[in-house]
Amino acid sequence: MSKTYDVVVIGAGPAGYVAAIRAAQLGMRVACIDEWKNKDGKNAFGGTCLNAGCIPSKVLLESSELYHRAGHEFKKHGINVGKVDLDVATMQKRRAGIVRQLTGGIAGLFKANKVDGLVGHGKLLAGKKVEFTPVDGEPEVIEAGSVIIATGSAPIELPFAKFDGEHIVDSWDAIEFAEVPKRLGVIGAGVIGLELGSVWSRLGSEVTIIEAMHDFLFMADREIAAVAGKDFKKQGLDIKLGAKLTGAKVGKSGVTVEYEDAGIPKTIEVDKLVVAVGRKPYTDNLFAEDSGIQLDARGFIEVDDECRTRVKGVYAVGDCVRGPMLAHKGSEEGVMAADLIAGEVAEVNYDVIPSVIYTAPEIAWVGKTEQEIKESGRAYKTGSFPFAASGRAKAMEQTSGMVKIISAVDDDEILGVHIVGPMAGELIAEAVLAMEFSASTEDIQRTIHAHPSLAEAMHEASLAVDNKALNYPNKKAG
Repeated sequence: MSKTYDVVVIGAGPAGYVAAIRAAQLGMRVACIDEWKNKDGKNAFGGTCLNAGCIPSKVLLESSELYHRAGHEFKKHGINVGKVDLDVATMQKRRAGIVRQLTGGIAGLFKANKVDGLVGHGKLLAGKKVEFTPVDGEPEVIEAGSVIIATGSAPIELPFAKFDGEHIVDSWDAIEFAEVPKRLGVIGAGVIGLELGSVWSRLGSEVTIIEAMHDFLFMADREIAAVAGKDFKKQGLDIKLGAKLTGAKVGKSGVTVEYEDAGIPKTIEVDKLVVAVGRKPYTDNLFAEDSGIQLDARGFIEVDDECRTRVKGVYAVGDCVRGPMLAHKGSEEGVMAADLIAGEVAEVNYDVIPSVIYTAPEIAWVGKTEQEIKESGRAYKTGSFPFAASGRAKAMEQTSGMVKIISAVDDDEILGVHIVGPMAGELIAEAVLAMEFSASTEDIQRTIHAHPSLAEAMHEASLAVDNKALNYPNKKAG
């Protein structure tokens, strides 16, 4: 007799494991299936985010920034540390340890919430049945009242720069380098490319980033992207915009990277090449032909605004469906799906999902860019405040960047907030909360912010929208 669950979740990344826990909290019997295997051959929950993406990359970003600051900034604080030694092995050991703690934590959460964590492959069959194949066992069929698909995404591989795991690598391999490459090439100047390029640049690599788009950070506000671009250039990142990769050949001395810049063929030699041109939904052997699941033209599972597929009782959430590939977006979709299955009222506000790039300075935004608002035809006003005028930022020796707020002229509603600067990923939370409640610029103006704090930059930017800034000259004097 086959096992029966109220909810079966396929995938234990940020979208899947959260969906499983919420469903269990709501009184349902839940199983969560995942087959992730780390490079040491051990299976682990957490998906790409915890094992090979968000978490390990942020660990290395933090370590590499401390190393860089110790060598270049501490003297300004009156701290002389002499020659700073780099121990990559210890740095990587710390990263791996943090990952183990967090992935083990998910197993503990499953146990505490009475979720059955099943290690193996899950495949959706017709009639809301799930074929579960254990890592070292025979397939069995599980009956499910509802199914949530949360299988995530995988790196896109280029046909003329195929991954070999050593010289031409994906983002996972790029966080596991045993030593600092002297010359590092990165294909793609998006979030992943910039973060990985920053890590190894701070640790001593000569980094060249090749980006096909002509606009740097095309998805971000143009003003914010321009400020960030100047900072990265000062840091030594060589970002070639409008450059198209045409080939990559592995040789005795490393990788010969071939690309076109303004139609002119060029080459560079690097020791390692990281291909970070995006990710694709992971749907390999995920469902039977008669399961009823439909994919769109880009390979994403088709869902409605509440993440329902075309099959009644089957939901899909996270990177395998439309929308930004962000862990927090997937988690909220997982919660929504579980709530809806339980008969609760739930929704995800897709208009206020924050985006963060954890470089130094950090870049974060929520809502629309100035370009998008301008194209919509809605009258708007803007205000900004530089961290160079922030007492707390000066104390931290991190004065690069700014906060920019865009609001509607007619009702003063905040339409977008864009930040480049220290702790931008933390500061953006205030903007997300404000916009979730449809706050006006005046609401932030009348909110008391602690002094001295980085958050004061948000307050001053809101004042600047109406030419009322107190600690920086306004656009219009008088």
